[in-house]
Formats: sequence, structure tokens, C-alpha cells
Amino acid sequence: MNAYPWWRGAIIYQIYPRSFLDTNQDGVGDLPGIVERLDYVASLGVDAIWVAPFFTSPMADFGYDIADYRNVDPLFGSLDDVDRLLDEAHRRGLKVMIDQVLSHTSIEHAWFRESRQSRDNAKADWYVWADARPDGTAPNNWLSIFGGPAWHWEPRRCQYYLHNFLSAQPDLNFHHPDVCEAVLDNVKFWLDRGVDGFRLDSINFCFHDAALRDNPPKPLEKRVGRGFRPDNPYAFQYHYYNNTRPENLGFLNRLRSLLDRYPGATTLGEISSEDSLATLGEYTNGQRLHMGYSFELLTEDFSVAHIRETVRNLEANMPDGWPCWAISNHDVERVVTRWGGADAPPQLANQLTAMVCSLRGSVCVYQGEELGLTEAQVLYEQLKDPYGIAFWPNYKGRDGCRTPMPWDANSHAGFTTGDTPWLPVPDDHRPLSVARQEAEPGSTLHGFRAFMRWRHAQPALRWGDIRLLDTEEPLLAFTRTLDGETVLACFNLLPDPLDVAVPLAQSVQQIEADHLLQGKLRGRHMALPGYAAFFARVANE
Repeated sequence: MNAYPWWRGAIIYQIYPRSFLDTNQDGVGDLPGIVERLDYVASLGVDAIWVAPFFTSPMADFGYDIADYRNVDPLFGSLDDVDRLLDEAHRRGLKVMIDQVLSHTSIEHAWFRESRQSRDNAKADWYVWADARPDGTAPNNWLSIFGGPAWHWEPRRCQYYLHNFLSAQPDLNFHHPDVCEAVLDNVKFWLDRGVDGFRLDSINFCFHDAALRDNPPKPLEKRVGRGFRPDNPYAFQYHYYNNTRPENLGFLNRLRSLLDRYPGATTLGEISSEDSLATLGEYTNGQRLHMGYSFELLTEDFSVAHIRETVRNLEANMPDGWPCWAISNHDVERVVTRWGGADAPPQLANQLTAMVCSLRGSVCVYQGEELGLTEAQVLYEQLKDPYGIAFWPNYKGRDGCRTPMPWDANSHAGFTTGDTPWLPVPDDHRPLSVARQEAEPGSTLHGFRAFMRWRHAQPALRWGDIRLLDTEEPLLAFTRTLDGETVLACFNLLPDPLDVAVPLAQSVQQIEADHLLQGKLRGRHMALPGYAAFFARVANE
């Protein structure tokens, strides 16, 4: 029995409810659909599920615009369905984490409907309101992630309100003490209901600069990273004043104090700042977030140098915190396509799972990664994502990673028995369906399960320290050490075979595993096929 909390080293399976399983034939996945597939999720060997927003919402941003934090949108089910999900997941040994979108609400939230009516009502200052400049333009130069100014004119108050995302997502004013109290009370509602933790969306966006100072311009060569495209004007600024403000740290302390009253409950913060790795360290230091993740491994850079630099920088910034890694989610191109290209071989999916699940930290696995799903091609007229519609054709949005799960060979791949799914099922996903891969012993799905079983029996990979080794492309290598046991992990990141010396002076003994395309140890050399992995125990010398 280990002494670590459940979330430390956990594998967290992200479920995007809209696209998981539809049980009422309306073409949209729902909470009963998740319950129906819990046996499948448990069979993957994961520790927890993270369920994307299912709260009452007009769905301008598909649930990340919340109109009622304490209720379920009828599209997804009811509060009774949440209770059933919690009960059934816990019965199978699965923890349940849910999204909390704290920095902003929907324009349909009762708080905002009241706030927008006048400058002197009870909720008048619950959102970020500001007067126009003398010429009628927006109060400052802040930009929205979804394109254009981050300010929207409200004629009822003759003022602008702030929206860091869509104009349908007004930002709450966390400088108002009543806002902080109300937000924490909403979190407590779900803790009392029995959830095991929260994935905190854009958690560094809660506070803004009270003086509304302009953000400084960013030079062209610096417009990279953070998960934002350089052709998005959002990348044209240093976002020093519209997010990641120092006041946020005090709020995180209060949030942690609340969580500490519920033994085992955890927080995972999504962080995107000008220096996300430094912010991760700050936000997970002491009595703040339990875990954090950023976008550094959600980019297109698949190289030893990038992965090693990211991990090394995070380790330097987070000596006392605990990271959580993700290489896919509902906001980015699926990793097999992003890192392997359109013709990526099946073994790449299993190698990437092994690589990310061998790093120090917990891991979020996005639904479909266990199948090796590729990025779907969605026609413009089929797009639903407002981000993709706004930036077409340079950027096609997030719909390509949000298409329905392929379960079997039936109509719409078993996702729905209704007439039309909310997004189309791509033809190239049908051969990757769960049913088909269940019937193929050498499938990506079986490889995923086998690796998770094997990892579960490797304490060094779950909780050990990490040491990155200075190897040349395309060999990524590091060790994990716990209680005197050291495991060497090596990965050939290219499709071509690689013959290379063992990157350690100590003797090693290969760990045989049947779940990966493996390298072979030959004396002091490793023969690694393309996209192969190699694990070995390191002798104590």
C-alpha cells in the first residue's frame, strides 16, 4: 500500500460528453451514455474520469459558457444522472473529476442578466464593466482569444464588459469579495455531492488588472507558444494585465482551504500565461492547486529537444509541485496526426501513450487516444466550433478532435441511433472502432490496456523522480527512480530504425513487455525500430 494520494501519478481519462455516447437519439452524447460505458472505461486501467462541462448552458462554446453552475443542461440529463454517474464510477473504483469554469459565465447566467440592467443593482459590480474612452472606443487594447477586442458594448449601462473569450462569456469581477464567495460556494455544492476533484478551466484568468492598463505589444518573433496561432491577433500582445494577476494567488489559497475540508478531493488547473511553466510552479506551490498543466506538449513540436526542454524547465519551476501531462485534449489537433502526420503508423499511438505516461506526474488521456484516433477532416459547412468558423481557412478549429467516439460498425459507428450526430463520424475512424479493436489482439486498444496494467506495477514510473538524459535526436531518454529502484525509459521518435548505445554508464537489464513495439538490448547497444520504446532496470553500482 503506497502513501501517496490517489491523484498523484494517476491516469485521468477525459470524456467530452457531447461526443461519447448518445442514449436518447438526439445526436448529442449525454451523462447516461457515460454511465453505459463505464465498464469500458474501467477496462482501460485508468484511475479517474474528467467529465467536460455538462451544466446548464446556451452552448455558445459548448458548455464552457455556464448559465447555472448547480444544474445539468437537459441536453445531457439531470442531477439524478450525475448522482448515478458518481455512484457507478465509484463502484468500479473510478474517481470523478468535473470541469469548473470559474473566470467567466454565460450571458444567460442570472448574475449577468441582473448586472447588465443598471449600474446600481445588487450584481452591478459582479462583472468587469468599464466606461468607453472619450472617443467611444473600448477602455483599453485587451484582445479576446477568439479574435477581436475583449470588450463588448452594453447599451443598458452604456458601458463595455470584458470577455477574454467569446462575447457570450462575460468575465466575473473577482476583485468583488461577494463574487469570490459565490464562486467558492458553487464549488462546495459539487464537493458536497461527492465529486473527487475539479479540472479548473483557464484558472489564471480569474483576476484582471484593476487599473485596466494596456497590454504591451509583442514582437513578431515572439508570437509563438501558449497554444495560440501566430495569425491570431491575440498573439500580438504580452498579456500581463488581463490574466495571471498576483491577486489570483490569494484566491487559490482560499480554494485549497475549501478542498482540504474534503479528504482526497483534488484540483487540476489549466494554465496558459506568458510563462506557463513558471506560473505552474507558482500555482502548485504550497497550499494552492494540487496539480497543473499547460500547453507546451499540445503544440506541433515533436522533438527530443522540445520535450526534454519542457520537462526540464517544469522540473526547475515546480520542485515542490506535481505536474499533470497532456498531449491531446478537446482543444487541439489529435496527437497521432499532429505529431505523426496523415500517414502515422498505428504503433505511434502506443509509443506516445507510453512516453507521456512515463514522465513524472499525472496524465490526462483524451477519449479516443486509446484507439489511436486521427484528426477528423470536417467540412466548413459542418463546422460547429466558433473558433474555427472565425479563423477559417487558416485554422479549422477544434471540431476535428471532437467527432463522436466510434464504438462499432453500426450506423454512425454506434455513437447514436438517431438520424444525425452533432458532428459527422469520419470514415477513417470506423476501422478503429472499439468493437473492431476488441477483436484484434494486436490492436492499439489492447496495447493501451496492457501498458496501463504494466505501469500500475512500476512504482518508479508512477511516483519516482526523473532525470533527463542528454541524448541526440531522435532518442528521448530519461530515468525514473524511487526507493533505490531506477528504470530507464527510451523512445525513438522517428519512423526509421535506430541503433544507439545505452545512454548510461551502469549496466541495464531490459524489461520485457508485450504491449509495445520494443527495442532490443544487444550488449551495450539498443536496436530500436521506428517509434519503438525501451524500458530497462538500472543496476545499482
